[in-house]
Amino acid sequence: MYSITARRMTSGLVLKYLKETGLVMGKCCATALPRSSKVLLTRPVGALGTDDLTRNTQTLVQQAYGLREEGLSAWCHTGGYHVPLTTLTGSVRGDIVFLDPVIGVGELAISDHRSSQPTLDEFLRIASEAHVAGLITGKAGIVHCHMGDGERGLSMLEQAIATCEIPARVFNATHVNRNKPLFEQAAALARHGCYIDATAYPCGHVEPGISAAEAYIQFRDLGGHADRFTISSDGGGCLPAFDHEGNLTRFGVGLSDTFPDMLRELTNRGVPMPEALAPLTSNVADLLKLHRKGCLNVDMDADLVVLDENTAVRHVMARGEWHVRDGQIARRGMYEQV
Repeated sequence: MYSITARRMTSGLVLKYLKETGLVMGKCCATALPRSSKVLLTRPVGALGTDDLTRNTQTLVQQAYGLREEGLSAWCHTGGYHVPLTTLTGSVRGDIVFLDPVIGVGELAISDHRSSQPTLDEFLRIASEAHVAGLITGKAGIVHCHMGDGERGLSMLEQAIATCEIPARVFNATHVNRNKPLFEQAAALARHGCYIDATAYPCGHVEPGISAAEAYIQFRDLGGHADRFTISSDGGGCLPAFDHEGNLTRFGVGLSDTFPDMLRELTNRGVPMPEALAPLTSNVADLLKLHRKGCLNVDMDADLVVLDENTAVRHVMARGEWHVRDGQIARRGMYEQV
């Protein structure tokens, strides 16, 4: 028995999307968790980014199994930035249907100089594969789209929704707060039934966009459906900056521990804590069809995050086992030193 005292308890956070760089190997596919993520991580969803060549779906699936071995609930997407997509079975449908951790496609890069510049037909074919696989399995079957700074913005998604029969919920745009014109497009797109995703960027990486908290408040004030708005950390992913010729000028790393600061910003601006938590918990669980996740209730998974009055993480439980107690790591990964 372990007694806890805190002001706020929430369902464990669904951390979409965690991008890991470590090699997964050893007994039962075990893998060490990054220290910055383990503080509040209970349900990671992994995706490949720019480098879908030296890293692939095989290693991502193995890593999801490794995280499950460490006591977490973990999933991933197949594919990455580029078309043709990297897959394990040879097709998107095959990966989602036959590989338990795989629940969708992503991150497929759109309006970005690093993308493979997919055509509308290629994009729709990928979305169809994901959607049908989702129908077969009951999984999310979404296409998680990395949105770049390109002037075309969300035009690919707008055309897809306007010209095909695939439900709008299949198309999921992320990084929509990276610049203001993109965010305005995303807010309009959400009216068609899409979920849109803002990134909780670390300090110093927000400009020229807006913070995830500011994006949520603006979206709500514009009359957007709050249950269609999610926030992710891009934990472990690169945060590069480029000049007008595409040359790399700066490099950062996404951190999952930006969530407490983001929650503090929301509550300081008058957003009630239950509402502030929804983009990290219930909204994500609904989008990804994680039916036993996202809220505290009877028969739901025992994933808990306990926050103090300053929204700092005090305790974390994943699948019924304490991983953090009193702000200290209680369960370490196989490759972490005691």
